[in-house]
Amino acid sequence: MSGIPLVVAEEVADALAEGRAVVALESNVITHGLPYPDNAATAVKVESAVRAGGAVPATIGIDSGRLLIGMGEADIERFAATPGIPKASTRDLPVVLARGGLGATTVASSLVAAELAGIPFFASAGIGGVHRGAEKTMDVSADLIQFTRSKVAVVCAGAKNILDLRLTLEYLETQGVPLVSYRSDDFPAFYCASSGLRSPHRIDDPVLLARVVDTHWATGARGSVVITTPPRPEDAVDSAVAEAAVREALAAAERDGVTGNAITRYLMRAVDEVTGGRTSQANMAVLISTAEVGGELAAAYARHRSALRQGRTHAR
Repeated sequence: MSGIPLVVAEEVADALAEGRAVVALESNVITHGLPYPDNAATAVKVESAVRAGGAVPATIGIDSGRLLIGMGEADIERFAATPGIPKASTRDLPVVLARGGLGATTVASSLVAAELAGIPFFASAGIGGVHRGAEKTMDVSADLIQFTRSKVAVVCAGAKNILDLRLTLEYLETQGVPLVSYRSDDFPAFYCASSGLRSPHRIDDPVLLARVVDTHWATGARGSVVITTPPRPEDAVDSAVAEAAVREALAAAERDGVTGNAITRYLMRAVDEVTGGRTSQANMAVLISTAEVGGELAAAYARHRSALRQGRTHAR
């Protein structure tokens, strides 16, 4: 049992008790993504997309030393409207919890909370990765480290194109993190349908994907299975346009001396300015489409687990 207080929303608790599908979601996209009130509206749309996929959403946050496992609209509104809520990755999680204030969870810290709550699926538009120039800066996202620790399947639209995606894939391979692209041959780059890099595995059948997740954990592995889904064609940004914008943004970051954990937000905003707002629109669309696929795959996994339980009952 967790020593950290968990406040599990009634709907989430009921779904978990009944073996129904639940998808965990991060709260950092509410507090550090879009401006208010767009951030609140988008968070509600993301939760609705999970429901459309057949699962119950569980947006995760930190409040008064507790982990919120599932937020109501009032909680989402509060997180969206309150300025200065700290971003709490795994490094920061114990500090923010101990201090007792509000905190927004990232991909990495959301995985910690999801596993504590017994939620096997998590969805996010884009994961972190190995940053460009990491051979000098050693800048590697905590998301990648957490994938080796948390027993949670991660559904995402690949990694952000501001990163070194080739090295990100190499890191996942080195750490033995299974990477599967759902109904796509390539590793997507967030709002770009392809990074230009082939995925090690393609699976089109959600039932087979459910078996892959179960099989990974049956081997004794403690970590995640990363499942990618590309943006919808109508939402995707052209890869060449995105790469040109990233290069321009990187030059601006170097000129302005932006480094460390400030770099991602700076680059994302700079790329959006270069593309005339195209990437922020795509960002919103990908958040929603990825959440719906996450709901579909979590529902398939729940049905798979139910069938296994029924099989065991019949065998007895």
